[in-house]
Amino acid sequence: MKLVPTLMLALVLLASTATHAESPYDVNGIKLGDREEAIKKTFPGIRCKPLEWKSDAADRRCDDAKIAINRVESRITFYLKADAVQAIDVRFDLNYQETMVAYLKQRWGAPLAEGREKIVRKNQEERESYKVRWEKGHDRALLSSLSSGGRVNLSISRGNFDEEIYRVK
Repeated sequence: MKLVPTLMLALVLLASTATHAESPYDVNGIKLGDREEAIKKTFPGIRCKPLEWKSDAADRRCDDAKIAINRVESRITFYLKADAVQAIDVRFDLNYQETMVAYLKQRWGAPLAEGREKIVRKNQEERESYKVRWEKGHDRALLSSLSSGGRVNLSISRGNFDEEIYRVK
């Protein structure tokens, strides 16, 4: 009879470990789950403050205007909840898209999906969207751009962060 409670405890611990598994996606060594202190150590010029709106996804954000990722000048925002990184957003110039995609593929492996799509709207110039998506467990990274935008966005998050962050409470 004592075997059942022991087995239940082992399953709970295993589930807990899987939920808090280390993220395979990072930016300059900072990954999902890291603390604000680690961010400040890696990015000394970063500014952290409470989130301007109420959200279940995050309660603080840290922004830095000029960082380098693989020698590409970028801007970065970290979103934190209870002193743990929940998401990372990186923005950089469209001219470096190919360089960054090659770098990320080398670091994170083959993406789950990659594609281009033409966007044609009445009375507007034709545009092209480009997306590359990596996923492992509950973690995901999405690089996306529009040919007319001039910027590329790389979003790294866990769970339903993207749906929850701008859902105002």
